[in-house]
Amino acid sequence: MAAAVDLGRLLGAVDLSCACCLQYFTEPVWLTGCSHSFCRPCIIEYCKGRQRAGCPLCREGFELKDLRPNRELAALVNLIRQEVKEEELETRHEPKPSGAVACSDWSSAGRRRGEKEEEIGDISKQLEMTVETIHLLRNDLSKTKEYTSQIKSQITKDFRCMKEYVERQERNTLMFIEQEQKAAQEKIEETIHQLCVEVNKLTDIKAQTSNLPEGHRYKGSPSTMNKNTFDEKLNVVKSAVEGLKRKLEILLLEKYAQQLPRVQPPDFYQETSVCSLSPESAAKNPEPMISSQFSQWADDVTFDLTRVYKRLAITAQNKKVMVSSYPTDYEPSPNRFCISQVMCSQSFSTGCHYWEVITKDSDGWAVGVAHGMIGKRDKLGRTEHSWCIEWLGPKKQLSAWHRDQETLLHKDKPLKVGVFLELQKKTVSFYSITDKETLLHTFEINTSNPFYPAFWLYSLERNGSLTISHTNRR
Repeated sequence: MAAAVDLGRLLGAVDLSCACCLQYFTEPVWLTGCSHSFCRPCIIEYCKGRQRAGCPLCREGFELKDLRPNRELAALVNLIRQEVKEEELETRHEPKPSGAVACSDWSSAGRRRGEKEEEIGDISKQLEMTVETIHLLRNDLSKTKEYTSQIKSQITKDFRCMKEYVERQERNTLMFIEQEQKAAQEKIEETIHQLCVEVNKLTDIKAQTSNLPEGHRYKGSPSTMNKNTFDEKLNVVKSAVEGLKRKLEILLLEKYAQQLPRVQPPDFYQETSVCSLSPESAAKNPEPMISSQFSQWADDVTFDLTRVYKRLAITAQNKKVMVSSYPTDYEPSPNRFCISQVMCSQSFSTGCHYWEVITKDSDGWAVGVAHGMIGKRDKLGRTEHSWCIEWLGPKKQLSAWHRDQETLLHKDKPLKVGVFLELQKKTVSFYSITDKETLLHTFEINTSNPFYPAFWLYSLERNGSLTISHTNRR
């Protein structure tokens, strides 16, 4: 009985039947590609007439030369067959039941044994398929790790090449400036020497002239030096470097960052105190100003990617808009502006609302509000339902606009503008923000539509930007 129990456990753990004939393996062989086993006669008959066939279980291709004897499986099958024979011998020596009851019991036992063997076979096949699936998934995982490592290495190499290129250009540019400075210095020194010689000549001529008659006067004039172009060359180099820096900023902050998912850094990277920032970093990332008058109504507004002109690039978590030297690859939108304007995603219908905009980085801009139905070609302040203040670089003047009517404000250019929207009073006010708030202009608004923060940037051929400043709500 113990042998029967062990035999049952063994049959439950291992499938010893061929998938083709569903009988115990005869001369078992395994495929070198997928490792599945079959009877040699069965698999040869299966491949008859074909040079290359697919595995009956997983469809992986193989040829007859890929068959290998599975000696371990053959030994196991022989062992099982021997155990079965011994069990049958023991059964023969036991007293047989008499009559129809004995036949019935024997028949029932045979059916139960057949059902059990069939169940064991099904479980074995499921087990084999599961093991095979695990094997395939592990292979995929290994390939994924290998591919990821290759991509990371390539990206590291690419960034290293870009860094080396930028450093090389920096060295070449500095060398060029140094050479130009030396050339200019030599030119100036040569000119000074020539002028000193000229001074000596003029001194001698002056002495001689005092003794000459009136009709004999010196007709010459001091030599003059050509205008030095050193400053012009330096300005050209400086402009080129600034242009390259601008393109890299747009590429890295807009193109590169938007194509990747945001990665949340560890908490300890965020615990940076203000005192640890350099002066340059502090200038680029000013501390939030808490306005004594308006902080309780401060709103967090962001630029809308569906309502921005394609030549304006939005960066810094949709808080900065800047002029791009080439069109930005935004998603198609029926509301996208056809002129250099952008609106925010947030709208306001009731209550009081306040936000601030850094304007110091642009020579031409407009800051205002408009309702959502403003046309794609309607400039801010030139329609019935839009209001703004505007600064134009060439004219150097600040003005307020509504219904295409201009009101000169006779104020200096504000470096930061605060916008206070009071919907109960139906007014919108603009302030110049320094260490205090200075009122620039107040409009009366008369529309029931929701209001959106709206902006306009002047001259797409020049670099310029507007940045929404974070204002803490008190």
